[in-house]
Amino acid sequence: MRFICWNVNGIRAAAKKGFHDYLEAQEPDFLCIQETKAHPEQLDETLLTPDGYYTYWHLGEKRGYSGVSIFTKHRPLEVKRGQEILEMDTEGRILRAEYERFFLYSIYFPNGQRGDDRLQYKLEFYDRILEHFEETRKTGKPLIICGDVNTAHNEIDIARPKENENTSGFMRIERDWVDKFVEHGYIDTFRHLHPDATDMYSWWTFRANARARNIGWRIDYFFVTPDLEKHIKSADIQMDVMGSDHAPITLELDIAID
Repeated sequence: MRFICWNVNGIRAAAKKGFHDYLEAQEPDFLCIQETKAHPEQLDETLLTPDGYYTYWHLGEKRGYSGVSIFTKHRPLEVKRGQEILEMDTEGRILRAEYERFFLYSIYFPNGQRGDDRLQYKLEFYDRILEHFEETRKTGKPLIICGDVNTAHNEIDIARPKENENTSGFMRIERDWVDKFVEHGYIDTFRHLHPDATDMYSWWTFRANARARNIGWRIDYFFVTPDLEKHIKSADIQMDVMGSDHAPITLELDIAID
């Protein structure tokens, strides 16, 4: 099974920058998208019903903001959105597809750079979603969790760690939560396969020609529960794919859908 996760920074903008060609060329079993920034009535059929895919969407109350989706070749048993999973999610941040053998999450975690209140919201979101994951694990099914986590975990995951240690996205309190997440057994699949890989990032600011200079952050992740560790075949970052300020990340698992 091939999974792709991508913060597209606006699905309508991405559609004008080659998104359809990308989907056709990659042919993933699952494509999880964050920051769609669009409600279904704003989208055409090429996005709502692309050939070979079912699509599921969760949008926030505020138009042009946030939003997540899952494109899948395989019809799920059940799909849950936002407040069905975490009552604090009114911003279109969580989408979960359940299959016979696993749960798949597409999540756009909050950004804490807009002030102390948003940082606190982010940290509460982190804690509450971890509680939800732990409860879901009791079903016995593995979890595949992907999305824009909005935190670079360690110094190896950011081009300029010293300059950003007081910037939300690399503050110690945020990184401590990622530590806690990993301590609960969730596997960062990219770092699991590439423990020493440097200069591998998934997001670059639009300012100061950062992408061309590769002054980036690795803030997009695929996490899996330990029961999938032996099934991890590959994990990568498609740093050469344009169309957003984020690069797509990929995961291949040797598992069956049912």
